Amino acid sequence: MSAPPHGPTPSAAAGEAKKPRPGGDDPKKPSCCGDHHPRKPGPSTAKLALASFLGVVVLLAVDASLAGFGAHRRLRRQYLHYVGGASREGASLSWLSVPDQPNFTDDLLARWLAPGGTPCRDARTANISVPVLDEAAAGGAAAALGAAEIHEFTFWALDEAGQRRCLGGDYFEIDLSGDAWKSRPPVVDHGDGSYSFRLQVAPRFAAGEFHLTVVLLFRSFEGLKFSSARFKYRAELRRIPLRFRPSNASLPALETCRAADFGRDAWSGRWTRLAKNDNCADVDAAGRYRCLEPEHPCEAPWCHGPLGALESNGWVYSAHCSFKLFTAEAAWRCLDGKWLFFWGDSNHVDTIRNLLTFVLGVTDTSMVTRRFDAEFKNPAGGPETLRITSIFNGHWNMSMNYLGLHSLRNRGFRQLIRSYFMSGDRVPDVVILNSGLHDGCYWTSVRAYVQGAEFAAEFWSGVLAKVRARGHAVPRVFYRTTVATGGYARDLAFNPSKMEAYNGVLVEKMKQHGVLTGGVIDNFDMTFPWHYDNRCNDGVHYGRAPARLVWRDGKIGHQYFVDLMLGHVLLNAICNG
Repeated sequence: MSAPPHGPTPSAAAGEAKKPRPGGDDPKKPSCCGDHHPRKPGPSTAKLALASFLGVVVLLAVDASLAGFGAHRRLRRQYLHYVGGASREGASLSWLSVPDQPNFTDDLLARWLAPGGTPCRDARTANISVPVLDEAAAGGAAAALGAAEIHEFTFWALDEAGQRRCLGGDYFEIDLSGDAWKSRPPVVDHGDGSYSFRLQVAPRFAAGEFHLTVVLLFRSFEGLKFSSARFKYRAELRRIPLRFRPSNASLPALETCRAADFGRDAWSGRWTRLAKNDNCADVDAAGRYRCLEPEHPCEAPWCHGPLGALESNGWVYSAHCSFKLFTAEAAWRCLDGKWLFFWGDSNHVDTIRNLLTFVLGVTDTSMVTRRFDAEFKNPAGGPETLRITSIFNGHWNMSMNYLGLHSLRNRGFRQLIRSYFMSGDRVPDVVILNSGLHDGCYWTSVRAYVQGAEFAAEFWSGVLAKVRARGHAVPRVFYRTTVATGGYARDLAFNPSKMEAYNGVLVEKMKQHGVLTGGVIDNFDMTFPWHYDNRCNDGVHYGRAPARLVWRDGKIGHQYFVDLMLGHVLLNAICNG
């Protein structure tokens, strides 16, 4: 294996300000955690549900000024759908998806800067009203919805007095979970105090009871503030039981992801459980959850390949397409002779190590650090080789943190990156970009981050232009969205509210400058269903190496399959183009 190049010695950029680091250099320090226990909701769900539903009925009749007639039409459609007036029995349906948002950055800034000035705009959200579902909860029964269908629900933010707010900006975490299903229903902020979300469950997984949980994490864009921990709200406002009726409606079969499938800005996937070993609750001596036989097969169309190799006890992720789980032989066959270039945070380090260890069978990964350039050979004795370069971007000095995109202001760091694309007779075949966690601790406002994202997109556009000028084929460039930080880290400067906004801004900027020749890999959507605690993460990483040690949540060992799934998704992006 070749030694990593050292490149030019970086020096501080002229005029670079030294910023305080919230909580110090280590984002896992207890001092950063704060009180992360959810607040208790006020009145009981049943009482509040009945009152809020009756109140909304009155409001619909007499007050069209606050939410507009569009919101009223949405509620009427949802009511008719719920009582059976919009049944689509026997119809051919589609998979739930998130449409790309044009002008994402401008829209975000406009909503962030929206003025107050009236009581309903200045009030603070303390609860919500979900008319259709609250009515069912008031009756003491689980709402029954049709499997396969897409169900849309509108809800309103309420202040302490139970009055509707008329301004958006609240950040709601919504989770839909059953015994074999976990997903994040996508939420739309309509900017007038009303919000809507959509959910869908495939008939294959519709048995049993589901729970729809709604948590208000931050209010009035306060998750975007520089020091967000003191503004956290983190109140569980609803935990609604749901059941899904059998349906004759048919969903189109998911197809294995191809190149065009990575063109979407955001995904709306789900985790499904295809098998389970009930006697596998503990890790083995190596800290691994080898619950199923490695060759245990996937179930089409949810995945293809050896499900057992994921070490998830049956869980697998799919989105608008499904993913192949690679064997070592298939992965080496695809990657032979390729050069992969990673630029991003330390989650890249975990993903690369897990890809090498769990998929490619490489046992010596000691060279996989924040900055390295190495060639790996097939340990099974085959002739295949793979070159991987990884450049940490949390800081231009790889031993430091909390600069993120601002690290590109350092001239030496820019020269180091360009050197891999401007020297020699070849350039990387695939580039995986990421930034976000360290940006959350550096940029003092969304407006400042937008400027940093613009500079980064211009830089990478310039790199690709120089590659073309040299007569080389441009690499396939993907953006891997930043994770949804988990457990205690949900409150901190890299909280999910901020990371989701930063993901949207940087993806848009990169696309505007023609950088993302490969597309987007939405790791935020993949990690979100597992971010409510630290079972699958240490707060900011989902792929820490297995170990039979006490984890952050007090249990022995931890789950690492979420990041391992990401490794297979990357292989689909690289190999299925």
